[in-house]
Amino acid sequence: MGQPVRDYLLTLCVTAAVTYLLTGPVRKFAIAVGAMPAIRARDVHREPTPRLGGIAMFGGLCAGLIVADHLFNLKGVFELSNEPRALLSGAALIWLIGVLDDKFEIDALIKLGGQMIAAAVMVIQGLTILWLPIPGVGTVALTQWQGTLLTVALVVITINAVNFVDGLDGLAAGMVCIASAAFFLYAYRLWMGYGIEAAAPATLFAAILMGMCLGFLPHNMHPARIFMGDSGSMLIGLVLAAGAISITGQVDPDLMKLFEGSEREATHALLPVFIPLVLPLTIIAIPAADLVLAIVRRTWNGQSPFAADRGHLHHRLLEIGHSHSRAVLIMYFWSALIAFGAVGYSVHSASSWIVFVIIAASAVGLVLLLMPRFTPRAPHWANRFVPPRYRHRGGEPESAPSSSYGEKPVPVAAGAQQGPADASMGEEAAERAPVAVGVSGVNGATAIGPRSRFPERRSIDSSR
Repeated sequence: MGQPVRDYLLTLCVTAAVTYLLTGPVRKFAIAVGAMPAIRARDVHREPTPRLGGIAMFGGLCAGLIVADHLFNLKGVFELSNEPRALLSGAALIWLIGVLDDKFEIDALIKLGGQMIAAAVMVIQGLTILWLPIPGVGTVALTQWQGTLLTVALVVITINAVNFVDGLDGLAAGMVCIASAAFFLYAYRLWMGYGIEAAAPATLFAAILMGMCLGFLPHNMHPARIFMGDSGSMLIGLVLAAGAISITGQVDPDLMKLFEGSEREATHALLPVFIPLVLPLTIIAIPAADLVLAIVRRTWNGQSPFAADRGHLHHRLLEIGHSHSRAVLIMYFWSALIAFGAVGYSVHSASSWIVFVIIAASAVGLVLLLMPRFTPRAPHWANRFVPPRYRHRGGEPESAPSSSYGEKPVPVAAGAQQGPADASMGEEAAERAPVAVGVSGVNGATAIGPRSRFPERRSIDSSR
C-alpha cells in the first residue's frame, strides 16, 4: 500500500464539499418544517435560527466513506476491517435520534438510551476496546464485558461533551475540527511510521470528520445561518469517539516494540500509545471544566444542577468584553494548544523545547483573555477587505457600529461623553442583544425573504 496522502486529501475535500452544498437545502427544509425553536434565556443568538444541520453532515460522512471505498490506497480499510461499517451503523442511529430531538425535543433519558444503543451497535460489529496500555504493567487484555462497558462509556462521554460545548456559533465544529486534525497527524504517523495497518481506520475517520466540520463551518460562523443541532453535535461526537476507540483498543502496542531497551527509553516510547487516551480530552477538557463549575455554581445558589443559566465559559467570555467571534477564537486557541501540544510531545518527548513552547503559548493565551478591549485596526488601504469593526475610521466622527442586519450607524451626539466601557461594549452589545421570542424571521438572509430589521435592542447589563 502506497502513500495515501492524496487519497485522504481527496476524501476530505469530497466530504467537505458535499456537506457544504447540502447545508443550504437543509436550511430551507428546516425552515419549512419549523425546526426553529424559540430563543431561550441562556441563548446568545438574537433571532430564531433553523437547526438540523446534522443532516448535511451525515450526508458528508456517507459521501466520504463511499469515495474512500473506491480509492486504491484506502479500499483496503474496508476489506480488512469492519470498523467503517460499524461507524456508519452507529452514526445512522445517533443521527436519527438527533433529528427527532431537533424537531420534537425528546426527553434527555431517551437520548441517553439512544447513545448507549448506538455505542452497543458499534461494539457488536467489532468497533470496541480490546486492550489497554497500563503504565508499569504493559498491555492488559480486557474481557468482553469490560471492553463493552468502557467503549460505551467513552462514546457517551464524548458525545455529551461535544453537545455541551455547542453554545456559540462555530464553536463545536471548530473545536472538533482542531481535535480531529491533531488526531489525524498522530494516527497517520502510527500507520506509516510504524507500519501498523490497524491504525488506518482511525486515520480515515479523522479525515472524514475534518471534512464534515470544514464543510459546515462557513454556514455556522457568526452570525450563524443554521445550527448543527443535536443531530450534528452527537454525530461528530460519535465519530471522534470511534476514532479514539479504534486506535486505542485495536492497535497492539507490542507491534511498536516499545518495551525494548532501558526503563526510561520504554517510558518515553510508551507516550505515543497513551496519546489516543489524551486527544479526546482536547474536546472534553473545556466542557468538563465548564460542567464542574456549573454544578458548583448552581448548587451554591440553591438551584438544581440541571437548571439552565448563562454562566458557562463562553457566556463569561462575552460578559468580560470579548466579542462573539473573539470568544470563539480564544477557545479555538486553547483547543489547538492542548491537541497539537500533545501530539508534538509524543513525537519529541525527550526534547524540553516542546514544554517551553507550550508554556509560552499558554502565556499568550492568558494575555488574550485579559485584553478584551483590544481591537486592532487595519490600515486605510485594507478597509475594504476587513470587517467593519477592524476598519480605520481616521478623522471621521465616531458612530455606533452598524450591525450585521442592515441598520444604519447612529452618530454619537456632540458633547456626549463615551466612557471606555461603552466604547468597548458597543459592538459586543449589538452582537449579543436578544430580541423578543415572538418576532418572526431567522438569522441571516432567509430562504423566504430578506433580512429583517430590529431597531429596538435591549442593552446588556451586569445581571446577565
